Amino acid sequence: QVQLVESGGGLVQPGGSLRLSCAASRNIFSFYVMGWYRQAPGKQREAVAAITNGGRTNYADSVKGRFTISRDKDNNTVYLQMNSLKPEDTAVYYCNAKVGGTSTWGQGTQVTVSS
Repeated sequence: QVQLVESGGGLVQPGGSLRLSCAASRNIFSFYVMGWYRQAPGKQREAVAAITNGGRTNYADSVKGRFTISRDKDNNTVYLQMNSLKPEDTAVYYCNAKVGGTSTWGQGTQVTVSS
């Protein structure tokens, strides 16, 4: 059973930056796709960014040009670099990994953008 552990969340002012990390308990290239989702209070969970094992990336329109997903194969970690943060980016951010018919979630990390 794979485990995903997120870290890097916190409180940041509007316009600031944060980098989230998702450490996997096994080789991240064994997953077809890994991604980041977020869920704000009272809203549905939404996809933010994803990267396939082939390196193809995809972003939600709301974060294009501000967020970047990347990976470190040596540390089995996927990152989400978040720049120019806005109050509407406030949410719990979750890491997800998919392989075959299995989808695994991390426990989430809180990101709060506020002055």
